Amino acid sequence: MGILRTDKISGLETPTPVTGSVSFDGNDNLSIGNAGDFNFLHNALSDWTAEFWVKTGSATRQFAFGTGASSAQVGFSIVVMSTDDNQADGTGVFAMFGRGSAGNYRYWGSNGGLTVNTWHHIAAVFKFSDKTLTLYVDGVEVDSGTGTANGSFGTGDYSTSDSSYAFLVAKNEHSDTYLTGEISNLRVVDGRRLYTSDFTPPVHALETINGTRILCCNNPDSVTAVSNAGIGTAHIATTGGDPTVATDNPSLTRDFTFGTEFNGVTTFDTQGYFVPPSGTTTQRGRGHAVFGGGENPSKVNVIYSINISSSGIAGNFGDLTIARKELGGCASSTRGVFAGGSSTGESPAPPLSRSNVIDYVTLASTGNAADFGDLTSNHDMMHCGLSNSTRGIFAGGETPTASSGSNVIQYVTIAALGNAQDFGDLIRGTRESMGCASPTRGIIFGNGIGEIQYITISTLGNAIDFGDHNVADLAASCSDSTRGMIGGGRDLHTGATLNRIEYVTITTLGNVQDFADLTVARKELAAVSNSIRGVFGGGHESGNTIDYVIIQTTGNAQDFGDLPTSGNSQEQGSCSDSHGGIS
Repeated sequence: MGILRTDKISGLETPTPVTGSVSFDGNDNLSIGNAGDFNFLHNALSDWTAEFWVKTGSATRQFAFGTGASSAQVGFSIVVMSTDDNQADGTGVFAMFGRGSAGNYRYWGSNGGLTVNTWHHIAAVFKFSDKTLTLYVDGVEVDSGTGTANGSFGTGDYSTSDSSYAFLVAKNEHSDTYLTGEISNLRVVDGRRLYTSDFTPPVHALETINGTRILCCNNPDSVTAVSNAGIGTAHIATTGGDPTVATDNPSLTRDFTFGTEFNGVTTFDTQGYFVPPSGTTTQRGRGHAVFGGGENPSKVNVIYSINISSSGIAGNFGDLTIARKELGGCASSTRGVFAGGSSTGESPAPPLSRSNVIDYVTLASTGNAADFGDLTSNHDMMHCGLSNSTRGIFAGGETPTASSGSNVIQYVTIAALGNAQDFGDLIRGTRESMGCASPTRGIIFGNGIGEIQYITISTLGNAIDFGDHNVADLAASCSDSTRGMIGGGRDLHTGATLNRIEYVTITTLGNVQDFADLTVARKELAAVSNSIRGVFGGGHESGNTIDYVIIQTTGNAQDFGDLPTSGNSQEQGSCSDSHGGIS
């Protein structure tokens, strides 16, 4: 990490290197992982994104990274300073899948776009559903589609076999094609398309996000240091030559937009400069979010994840303890909690299908949910989950004794496993309410009654009238620390499915105000948020749509990406580690 030095008079941060690159002299390379660790790059079984910064000194064809694909070997590779058909030197980018039969491969590329001795950001984004790859140079698309087939390579040939070669940086496994220059912040993410249209290249050092398999060539102190070894027992090593670390990088800085939390004991040196502890940092407002459960058309147990500050396809996170829909979700900065739901049957659910199950996940690491405890009774239509940094709240829903809507509010301490306890009562019973929170106040949007209520999360007691929203049900809500939002749903007067978004100021009692519109009208959707963005995912009649808004700026939602499938994208529970109650 180094030392974060500040001017002792002004207190302003003084510039220090926060990232770096690895310099290759044309005879160097790195080897990462074991056989099969990166097979997803060529087997077309998942979305993925590979991105890096590169600077080379000559317009001669150079191997950037890959698993050694060629016309006769299975694998994937990216080449820079090449023409689009990989047959000559140039100033473009070339990507190729090899399938293991001589002369048969598929390729993408551009004939230009790169300049020698200049940092360029390059991204390759694969969409598994239609087997398309998109190449970007400095955030601008240069090639996209199914590519060009050489020989008899077909879309069904991607997964015929696996590569037995390691992931190499700066050298082709099958030739003496090396790279001369620098590579910085090379990140490979499995299960997600981070870019779906032209974009502004990152200006901050890349970070690990859900699905990251490797993030390397970014440490100014070590060639072989990795920010994430998501490939398990994988390693990074120098296997040829003597690559060296370089402080040269594409002017990337550390992002202090949301402030930085240092994990560990902080000290000051003899000059009075602040010395951060060793290890990683946690940056607020940039975290993970998960969508759990749903219907497809029967109940499912799948959990999907996104990074709210980016965009793309949601990745697989793990599984709930039991399949169910109509569940509630809330979270602290580390733990996501899912409660209740309907495990069998259709609505109105028979009593035995209503679940009292509470389970949890650790948001920073993918994996299956584990048992947390039980609700006070069996609840489905338990959409209203909210939380601050320590306490999770679940309100309303449908129980065997309150099929028209329960008035029960219950809570858990998120850090401590155990059963839910009584918090207080809603003004009246309601099903499928929507909830969001600031660090102190929870907001509950009543389902179908147009009523908004609030609680003080740290203080047990009954809900209090806040104001009114437009009469709708089956909507979703989220918040930053000051503004609560409700989006989508069904108009109870007309039966129409809605695309509207409304908001309240959490500290000020009153009715909702108009915000803007979702990209697609839908009901039974889910929502998550960080300190900047509100994200609305899935829903009936929307397929797998995910879109987002900037919470403090009124305006229509924009496309974020997609859930992997459309069938299980309705009636999900959702939560994030950076929502309004904790960011």
